[in-house]
Amino acid sequence: MPPVKPMLAKSVAAIPPGMQYEAKWDGFRAIVFRDGDEIELGSRTGKPLTRYFPELVEALRERVPTRCVLDGEIVIAREGRLDFDALTERIHPAASRVRTLAERTPASFVAFDLLALNDSSLLDVPLTDRRELLARALAGVTAPVHLAPATTDVEVARQWFEEYEGAGLDGVIAKPLALRYLQDERAMFKVKHERTADVVVAGYRLHKSGPVVGSLLLGLYDGRGVLQHVGVSAAFTMKRRAELVEELEPLRLADAADHPWAAWSQEAAHETARLPGAPSRWSGKKDLSWVPLRPERVAEVAYDHMENGARFRHTARFRRWRPDRTPSSCTYAQLEEPVRYDLSEILGAPPAS
Repeated sequence: MPPVKPMLAKSVAAIPPGMQYEAKWDGFRAIVFRDGDEIELGSRTGKPLTRYFPELVEALRERVPTRCVLDGEIVIAREGRLDFDALTERIHPAASRVRTLAERTPASFVAFDLLALNDSSLLDVPLTDRRELLARALAGVTAPVHLAPATTDVEVARQWFEEYEGAGLDGVIAKPLALRYLQDERAMFKVKHERTADVVVAGYRLHKSGPVVGSLLLGLYDGRGVLQHVGVSAAFTMKRRAELVEELEPLRLADAADHPWAAWSQEAAHETARLPGAPSRWSGKKDLSWVPLRPERVAEVAYDHMENGARFRHTARFRRWRPDRTPSSCTYAQLEEPVRYDLSEILGAPPAS
């Protein structure tokens, strides 16, 4: 019975040998519970996702065993690659909007683990046996439900790591072969793509604990010479957060009137230019006030990949200041673009050995 908290993965630098390997999907992690006609979709935090994906409820009812619990990822594909933006749009309070989007951009479910089948819990069953049962339970399954490809060949995993990014996937997951299903524990391993970029630090938000830096606001210049907000960098020690306030004080502006992001308070501008500070259905009542800085300081940050080529998909990791770089040189042109790879080649392929 829900809720079940999914097993998690910890980051490692290289693909470890001797494991089962799968692609790392960039979507909403979901636990599917089916008992007869009842279908529930649970999120990573245990909150229900069912109402946001009505088309998946019907598809799962038609395609998965009558009584089962599946672990997997809800994804949306457009033009042959994953589209996380389209996925986030589905978390909407209006049922009519959800129905419209379900027709316009239908979601898929990619199953990669089996936690229960019929009357049996499989949490203490080794991964290799769970995978065999999963493959058998979903043999011949059709879209929009998919069995995630898996392999025990590390060379195949390395090939997936290089190729699948072009379809919007996030890296590779490695799972020990004898692994039991451990809820909310980082018992698996993930290897993600990491690149670096030089970005303009154009502001910061204060930390919830007090007057120290919570996150740096990062920008890149587009082809029109407009500084676009592309994400944040936030992982600092408390000592470093205090030091950053002092380092950035000479750049601090009294107000944002002359700042490239002066229009942040206008929600329409926020939606089109990704400016910081505007309210949204994601932020709720969270304090989004920020301290504007003259956009003169350049930092090198590490990131995994870009979302729709416009911004960092996850929080960027601060590496160092770049006093040798000018802000105007921090453009989208420096970013690497992975070679395109059609998602149907992944989901339509038979499971690897």
